Amino acid sequence: MPDDHIYQEAQLAPMTVAEINERTRAARALPPSGDQTHVLVPDGEDPWVIAHEGQLYYCTVDRPKRKILVARFSHLTDMATAELVEVWPGNQPDTPEYVEIWAPELQWIEGRWYVYFALYNARNGEERLYTLQSTSADAQGAYEFKGKLTIPTDRWAIDGSVLPMDNGELYFIWSGWEGFSNVSQNLYIARMRNPWTIASDRVCISRPEYAWEKHGYPYVNEGPQALVRNGRVFIIYSASGSWTDDYCLGQLTYLGGDVLDPASWRKEPQPVFSKTDTIFGPGHASFVQVMGQDYIVYHAARRSQAGWARQIRAKPFTWNEDGSPNFGAPM
Repeated sequence: MPDDHIYQEAQLAPMTVAEINERTRAARALPPSGDQTHVLVPDGEDPWVIAHEGQLYYCTVDRPKRKILVARFSHLTDMATAELVEVWPGNQPDTPEYVEIWAPELQWIEGRWYVYFALYNARNGEERLYTLQSTSADAQGAYEFKGKLTIPTDRWAIDGSVLPMDNGELYFIWSGWEGFSNVSQNLYIARMRNPWTIASDRVCISRPEYAWEKHGYPYVNEGPQALVRNGRVFIIYSASGSWTDDYCLGQLTYLGGDVLDPASWRKEPQPVFSKTDTIFGPGHASFVQVMGQDYIVYHAARRSQAGWARQIRAKPFTWNEDGSPNFGAPM
């Protein structure tokens, strides 16, 4: 198996990539901490789960991160054993050069399935986001490669996701660099012309600023996900280094007005989902409703100081009186 996160040529802190990879290997050989009742997948990361027409879908990659896989199942407890079907690249011609696929997301938009993902090609700083469009209503069927999501300010970009607004407009949210060096990952948003085309330049709506967003270096805001309910719009994102115990979730709240105006977004001053005494580094979540109950599906480290050895977990969550999500503590 390849090393995790081999793309990081820059020095990470407080450990080097080699040290993090060693901790990852060691943690995979040790028993995990925390109650295992809520573990969906014992070895996994960047979970994306979506409900559609009574079925659940899980989009992920194989362990070498060379294939995009989709599973279909009826209950969250079936996620680990559901058959994973390769949807890309398969035998498709003209596949771009790449070494790894990162964090694919499967979304149902305007009557089609779309998959958003980043490609790493072994040249640090050249990671970009790409799109697949289904050729049928089958999420495990054939897809057309729509190419790179071209953004006028072309910079390093990962963890892309679509934010649909009530007026029918689509916006793309992702994690990227401001310049050409890896000093901070910020959250950006742009308007979309259609599900595979960006129609505006990017706008930064969040950068690491609080102490809880700055554990590890480079500083990190990543994995933004839209959470929409009863007209309220939230972006839940991951903060701090993913290799640290302090990886956690933050929240942006849409206040109304121009979606592309940073002043239209309020960042909560504290994390909304963070480590406990037994569960460390909870982050990179997706959200799904099953039989009327909302769930957060997220990855967490197998144990303290586990590097990138992670499990996929799920827990039900509720809503506060003001309409914001209440995730409680990881379990």
